Amino acid sequence: MYILVVGSGGREHALAWKCAQDISVSEVFVCPGNAGTALENKVSNVAINVDDFTAVKDFCIEKNIALVIVGPEQPLVDGLVDYLHSNNIRTFGPSSAAAQLEGSKKFSKDFFIKYGIPTATYAAFDNFDNAKEYLKQIPYPTVVKADGLAAGKGVIICQTESEALEALVSIFKDQAFGDAGTSVVIEDFLVGEEASFIAVVSKDKIIPLATSQDHKAVGDGDVGLNTGGMGAYSPAPIVDEELHQKIIDEVMKPTMRGLIIEDSPYLGFLYAGLMINNGELKVLEFNCRFGDPETQPILLRLKSSLVELCLAAIDDKLNDYQIQWTDEHACGVVIASQGYPEDYTKNNEVTFESSAMDGKKLFHAGTKLQDNKVLTSGGRVFCATALGKDLQEAQSKAYDLVESVSFNGAFCRKDIGNKGMK
Repeated sequence: MYILVVGSGGREHALAWKCAQDISVSEVFVCPGNAGTALENKVSNVAINVDDFTAVKDFCIEKNIALVIVGPEQPLVDGLVDYLHSNNIRTFGPSSAAAQLEGSKKFSKDFFIKYGIPTATYAAFDNFDNAKEYLKQIPYPTVVKADGLAAGKGVIICQTESEALEALVSIFKDQAFGDAGTSVVIEDFLVGEEASFIAVVSKDKIIPLATSQDHKAVGDGDVGLNTGGMGAYSPAPIVDEELHQKIIDEVMKPTMRGLIIEDSPYLGFLYAGLMINNGELKVLEFNCRFGDPETQPILLRLKSSLVELCLAAIDDKLNDYQIQWTDEHACGVVIASQGYPEDYTKNNEVTFESSAMDGKKLFHAGTKLQDNKVLTSGGRVFCATALGKDLQEAQSKAYDLVESVSFNGAFCRKDIGNKGMK
């Protein structure tokens, strides 16, 4: 069979790589892909933009695509899955209505309150002056969020009222996040440790994936600006068996039931970003797709067929599916371009030293292939990912892989995984 993966980041490289391992898969196409997918065995890039729905549909029909997996959030919110389903193309991902859980922070917060899902106290504003007045009434620190999609960067932690006002000016006046910032959510700052809970969901059925923990801040020790993610590891020791069940009962099941009530039953990867504090949990956000960089270490641990898993979800047969994982740990370290998550240079040539690849995988994100050279094309360029008998070994092997890659301005955090070894 032939598979199409939609997107161009590290998540999509990992999805394509995993699908290509399936013996039933003849070829995986990626639109538009990156240098990593161009060089991957059994994988080919297709020069189609993710917002060209008609071109995606026509390609699926021409190639008799058996399964489409939509990676990034923007085409999900824009309705690509709805469009492909209406053309009888089997597609794994949520409808545009269900994807509003990620597409609008106000929508998601209102949804949490309506269906009793634990979250931080908040208020939403589409007017600068009203939001500014609210800043005088709340304790600090606080969190200011652009309402719409901002590639994981629209969240600003503010220690003082002055900093919160600067955030409002940046979002409303300077339009730092474009259309994502036409309204904002201001919510209480939560104390604790973050964890990612990602599951495959089909209506009222759920298969939890391996637990993981992301590192959002750009700097060691979780300092600096928020990013799309600077690294991740799996499993996450903070999510023990009791907490795992609590997340399913108090977060995932109420969300699935609520979406069915709202006539938007969910299909796809559903990702809850959680704050854990002494066994208590609150939802920070929902993502309606696989996280990046959580995808890379999670898929490195997955022994089962990703293709069969997605098809089982589409066919509403998740209850019959048994997922299998390796007992090994995985760690993924993002290699980024200097200046990220703000301005950074592109088109730097990448050089690779030979590195024993057993249990290691270098996933491309912001790269392109030009004249047989790999060039940087994004802020997050690679995710160096490795397996190990424990997290310490996985971390060591991942950083060994980091050392095998170089380009002008390359940097990474040096503490990915340390939290899991406390």
